[in-house]
Order: sequence, then structure tokens, then C-alpha cells
Amino acid sequence: MKELNICGQNIRKIRRSRDLTQEYMAFEMGISQKAYSDIENSKVKINLEILTKISDILQIKPSDICSISHKCGNDFEDKYHDLVAYMKKNGIEVPKELL
Repeated sequence: MKELNICGQNIRKIRRSRDLTQEYMAFEMGISQKAYSDIENSKVKINLEILTKISDILQIKPSDICSISHKCGNDFEDKYHDLVAYMKKNGIEVPKELL
């Protein structure tokens, strides 16, 4: 769980540096403020969908939040690169936020 805490802490730090509230983040993500708070407090596992939504709102790359695999759970970075490679291989447009 300590590894997941780092991601939540990074999200909180970046959000605060942009003077955004949890309420704003939750609204933009289409979730409740409590659900968003649970993300920052590492009460839920951060998956690629959540990471991408948050990085879009904060206008950063997902890797700016969780750049090292052990910080976001098992093999996160490998899965991230595998997903991008799969998308490229199959002619699926890769959103610029993922690059």
C-alpha cells in the first residue's frame, strides 16, 4: 500500500500546485468528491483510466504522476508501455497525453 500512497500524494501535490480543488477534479472526472478523495488517499487502486483522466485534467503526462513501476503497483510501467505498443501496432491512435 505504501507504493500506492506515493501516487495519491503526487496527484494531491500537483493538484494543489495548480490551485484546483478536489471538488473541481471530481466534477471533471464525473465522480463524487468522496470518490476523488479516496484516490488521493490511496483507498482505491489507480488504474490507467483513472490516471489518464487525472493527467488530462492536470494537463500532464500520466508518467508525471507515477513514473516508476513500483510506485503504482506491479509492473505498471511495463503494462503502460505494452498498451501504447499494442495501440501503435494495431493502428489505434494513441492520445498525445499517453506519450
